[in-house]
Amino acid sequence: MNILLTGGMGYIGSHTAILLSEAGHKVHIYDNLCNSNIDTLNRIKKITSKDIAFTNGDIRDTEKLFNTLVNEKIEIVIHLAGLKAVGESSQKPIEYYANNVQGSISLLQAMQSANIKTLVFSSSATVYGDPVYLPYDEDHPTAPTNPYGRNKLQIEEMLHDLAVSDKAWSIACLRYFNPVGAHESGLIGEDPNGIPNNLMPVIGQVVSGKLPLLNIFGDDYDTPDGTGKRDYIHVMDLAEGHLAALNWIKNNPGLHIFNIGSGKSYSVLEIIHCFEKVSSHSIPYQVVNRRPGDLPEYYASADKAKTVLGWEAKRGLSDICNDSWRWIKNPKII
Repeated sequence: MNILLTGGMGYIGSHTAILLSEAGHKVHIYDNLCNSNIDTLNRIKKITSKDIAFTNGDIRDTEKLFNTLVNEKIEIVIHLAGLKAVGESSQKPIEYYANNVQGSISLLQAMQSANIKTLVFSSSATVYGDPVYLPYDEDHPTAPTNPYGRNKLQIEEMLHDLAVSDKAWSIACLRYFNPVGAHESGLIGEDPNGIPNNLMPVIGQVVSGKLPLLNIFGDDYDTPDGTGKRDYIHVMDLAEGHLAALNWIKNNPGLHIFNIGSGKSYSVLEIIHCFEKVSSHSIPYQVVNRRPGDLPEYYASADKAKTVLGWEAKRGLSDICNDSWRWIKNPKII
């Protein structure tokens, strides 16, 4: 199957590209490299031993998207392109709405023009907002508390309206929780441009000496060790979720929403201690004030994905830390 992977050079996209290619699909990556590196393409090719096509383009370039869809005979689109830092979204809301919402409209217009109506969309657990109950299931009320979450919810609502208006559309929205880890080869992993926003890349920069220590934002939460607990999911489990959604959605019209999470939660200190054990490195840290909007704990109910898609997370915390360490200590040169 010919698949267009928008944002395919990024963290989640690159791991998904590997899995799709290894499953026998022909993958074409579309990315503007705003938060990724062209070297990633060489790494994907080295892991898969396959040629992966690439177009350097902005998701808001409808004409370029249309030409790519038609010329590459694309059958299904997996849409991951988007700005994703929650904190930054509050500082640069217009940039986030332009890239994420406007970019999604551009993609849908190109898909309509090319008569391609099967889509897997990268959404986010941030659409839920503060928990009314835990674990979050797909029926939990949506009330995002930041522009990034509102971006994702607006796109979901747009996709709902599209699927209602045209029964030919088949759309899966995957609400991610916290992707971490790396490919088991150690050749690709999370390597954001600039200062990282997520826990594991910060740990990597502390271990490699790029940062002196790690900030823990609050240790007075109502959790066993006082630090916030999150549903961390291995990025390869997440990639497998895309493959499962892709295989199912092509035969099931309408809009379908799935949580993609581990169904468990780990605290910041649990992650740090596990990584210290795996790497034999001490992780210096300091406790600082809580960040506005941070929750004591959240995690997914992934029962629907297991029942409908036949997917569930298989990798645990030790896999996450081992694979992350393999990536962190691997020379970033091919």
